[in-house]
Amino acid sequence: MRRLFTCLLVCILAISVTMQSSGLQVNATSNTDLDGAINSAAEFLLRTVPNPTVDAVGGEWMVMGIARSGFAVPDTFFENYYRRVEQYVRARSGILDARRITEHSRVILALTAAGFDPRNVAGYNLLLPLGDFESTIWQGINGPIFALLALDSNNYEIPRNENAVTQATRELYVTEILRRQTADGGWNLTAGLTGPVAANEVGDADITGMALQALAKYRNIAGVNAAIDRALTFLSNTQDAQGGFVGNFSAGSSAVESVVQVVVALGELGIAIDDTRFVKNGNTLVDNILSFQNADGGFRHSAGAGESNIMSTEQALYGLVSARRAAGGKNSLYNMTDVVRRGEVQTQDGVGLPGKHTDVRQIAVAFSGRTFPDVQNHRNRAAVEALAARGIINGRSETEFAPDATMTRAEFSAIITRGLGLPERTGTTFADVPENAWFANAVATAFYYEIIQGLDAQTFNPNGTITRQEAGVMVARAARLVGFDTTMNETQVRNLLAPFGDHRSVATWAQDALAFNLQEGIMDDTEFYINPTEAISRAEIAEMLYRLLQRGNLL
Repeated sequence: MRRLFTCLLVCILAISVTMQSSGLQVNATSNTDLDGAINSAAEFLLRTVPNPTVDAVGGEWMVMGIARSGFAVPDTFFENYYRRVEQYVRARSGILDARRITEHSRVILALTAAGFDPRNVAGYNLLLPLGDFESTIWQGINGPIFALLALDSNNYEIPRNENAVTQATRELYVTEILRRQTADGGWNLTAGLTGPVAANEVGDADITGMALQALAKYRNIAGVNAAIDRALTFLSNTQDAQGGFVGNFSAGSSAVESVVQVVVALGELGIAIDDTRFVKNGNTLVDNILSFQNADGGFRHSAGAGESNIMSTEQALYGLVSARRAAGGKNSLYNMTDVVRRGEVQTQDGVGLPGKHTDVRQIAVAFSGRTFPDVQNHRNRAAVEALAARGIINGRSETEFAPDATMTRAEFSAIITRGLGLPERTGTTFADVPENAWFANAVATAFYYEIIQGLDAQTFNPNGTITRQEAGVMVARAARLVGFDTTMNETQVRNLLAPFGDHRSVATWAQDALAFNLQEGIMDDTEFYINPTEAISRAEIAEMLYRLLQRGNLL
């Protein structure tokens, strides 16, 4: 009888596992459920905190969650928040907290999510303290974790901090996080704070989730993948039967904030919410978060009865937003490169410089991670990859870009018109551009928008190569469409060209254009010679267009 009972139990367990792994028992939360929960949470926060300020509660996490959710609020909501940040920054002369650098990281994340530039707030660069390694790690593991999240939110460079004993790098922050992993595979707030991690230290879900969020972009660094695998195992093993985690300061019960950090971690790592490692008794992490929502739209801190509170609702909001973004194939919560910048460079359609032509539009990434073996060690690699990812520039084949090869006038017409997102024109203007040629419409478009000209009224010479000064002139014409004022006076031209040893060989018709490109950093000014009559390479053209689009707020 006992043997029969044991066999039945094994069969039941096997069926249960099979159903969970196949998704049959998973309480699959629909997009409608997520939308409703997100909207209710946002409405609760806006009722409770109509004017968020610089604060860990009722401040940046609320701003970030609403911004990343796409919840409809008036532009004045974000603009008023920014004004309060400016006042706060001015009052503290740019240093929000000399010891807790996470104050800077938190504000950087909120400003970036809302479309503002944290590198110039009331004249202060809020990223500057993140360049000080010792100061950043002083407060604990949160320091390097949120420094990386803030820096990587929009691929910000780490500023050089002249007051730092050790200038921070991303690699130093990653190494510090790895050093502080506990023996069970997790992280906690204090392990390794004053020395080596003690053998009896144990991880907690909150900090482990945060550490994974920061490490997600660094899996190419030795040791990171192994650390991530150990942490995921730790989290799976400590998840409770309802799909939640015991939280800090929750008296041994599950807490919504803990679940949120794991949800966001999976989103940054690209792991599905219904991954079988994180489904317990049919409950996903998102199901668990939703179990904390009250009728007023807010969230309570721990399991069971309890009033809604601001901190729990802020975190639940951005956790659900992370899950919805992942389900919709959008950038992760902390990958904010998709955010449209606000402020002085914003135009009516939200992108570009104020004076840009209405036909110029931003080109989105369509081929993420696209690269070519022959650009891996090339100085212009970043430019080539950025344009290739958007379909603006192509290789000679799938495996060859030929960065140092020359570029034809036809090729240039194609990439410049694609780069500016110009609507395609048709028709023939030049006798040597056949209607059925692959470049015919590109040439017609570039000619229509006055980026290119022919050698004469009938001749374009599509297969001819482009010299450096010709490229400079055509890019300057494109810059006018982007919204730049390319007007240069004689003194400016002379001063900008004079440092180059061959400046007298620049053609008169190209001098203003080259001076403009040098002034705006579109042309490289680190060489001693301009070499105006030399053929420009494919990689050099990619670099110029990349810089033009960057400076024109079109990347």
